[in-house]
Amino acid sequence: MEFKLVMTPFTDRVAQELCAELDGEYVSRYGHGDETGIGDGDFHPPNGDFLVAYDAGGEPAGCGGWRARDEDDAEMKRIFVRGHYRRRGLARLIVAAVERSAAESGRKRIVLETGPRQPEAIAMYRAIGYREVEPFGFYACADGSLHLGRELRTDHH
Repeated sequence: MEFKLVMTPFTDRVAQELCAELDGEYVSRYGHGDETGIGDGDFHPPNGDFLVAYDAGGEPAGCGGWRARDEDDAEMKRIFVRGHYRRRGLARLIVAAVERSAAESGRKRIVLETGPRQPEAIAMYRAIGYREVEPFGFYACADGSLHLGRELRTDHH
């Protein structure tokens, strides 16, 4: 299946619908949504970016983005693939595009936070080279919270 990734404002209706679906998944897995605060400009270039993936028919299939943590680190957020598009490599495509965008904006490392009730996500991140990093952000002290990251390739010209 072919997918097209489109840079999209985080405030866009489609982006918000996908994030609402993701939050619903958090509620079903953890009993609450993501409580991390998101500021108005968090996903605005050059200090962030947000992408929506569309299938060949133009249907939104998933999303993801990054926001600046500091000069060197980007934080990956809101990686989500709708149920019937899963297990087709779309999450990896979105992650790769988010990493590329962060690297092109000068970030040297990308970090993320996930939890124990997302084993599919944890397995994917580990498979593509993510390793534990020092805890950060809202869930730094949360029981079971997993903080992962990896160096970004900065060999773009």
